[in-house]
Parts: sequence; C-alpha cells; structure tokens
Amino acid sequence: MRLLKSVLLFILFAGSLQAAEVLNVAPNFNLADPQGKMHTLAEYKGKPMIIHFWATWCPYCKKLQPGLESLRNEYANTDLQILGISFNEDEGAMPAETLKKRGIHFPTLINGESAAKSYGVPGTPTTVFINRGGEIVWVTNISDPNDPNLNAATEFILKN
Repeated sequence: MRLLKSVLLFILFAGSLQAAEVLNVAPNFNLADPQGKMHTLAEYKGKPMIIHFWATWCPYCKKLQPGLESLRNEYANTDLQILGISFNEDEGAMPAETLKKRGIHFPTLINGESAAKSYGVPGTPTTVFINRGGEIVWVTNISDPNDPNLNAATEFILKN
C-alpha cells in the first residue's frame, strides 16, 4: 500500500515534486512563536499539516501566501493545520505582524533555521505537506497561489 501511495503521489504531482523522499517521517522541531511560547511538531500529531517555510523579505512567499490562506479558509471545518516557519530573517523583522498586514491568519513560528535545516529546505518559499501519520508526502517550492497541486496535496493529506 505504501508503494502504491508513493506511485500515486508521483503521478499526481508530476513535475512539481522536489527531492524529498516520499513518505519520510517529518522531523520534530522546537520553535518559539512571536510571544515566546515554544511549539513542537508533536502538538499536531494525527492531523494533516502544511508547513510553509518563509521569510518576510521573500517576494515569492508573499505571492504564495494568499493561496495558503485560501486553503486555510476552504478547509476551516476540517482538522487541517497550516503553520508558517520564518527563517533567515533580517534583523528587526516581525513575521507575525507581516502576515497580519498581508491578511494572512495562519500562525507562524520564528527563528526557524534549525527546522529548515532538518527539513532540508533549500530556500524560500518551501512548503511541506504532512499526512496524518506524520509522513512528508510532498515538498514544493512553487509560488503560484492558484497551482491546482496545492489543493490536490491538501485533499490527499486530509484523506491519508
């Protein structure tokens, strides 16, 4: 069954898949939110999750974020979790305030360099889709907020 899922994912996301090995267990993280409260991946156990690695200075992140916000709104009645992880920020950057000004309402964690490294993030934006079993099923660097693969990947992690 796992091989079948892998093959289906490759077909579904042909051309958009990045070098993440299919169905790797998502690495844990321990990061602070802007108020200083610590968060770990374990808090989201059993829930489908989208992690958006980004930076306030990244124009491609800014372009993608409305698409992620649309997913958050579209699937608000599910247990889908969308979480930003800000990293490689300029001094004085205020990621949470930046998202709020952009009309983006998913939470973000800050100083995410260690998490970005453990996830093998090559740059911004990098978006990671994690299924209910805590497995990474898709990693992408797309910035098109209307890319249909974003919705397809979300549907997949909600069902698996």
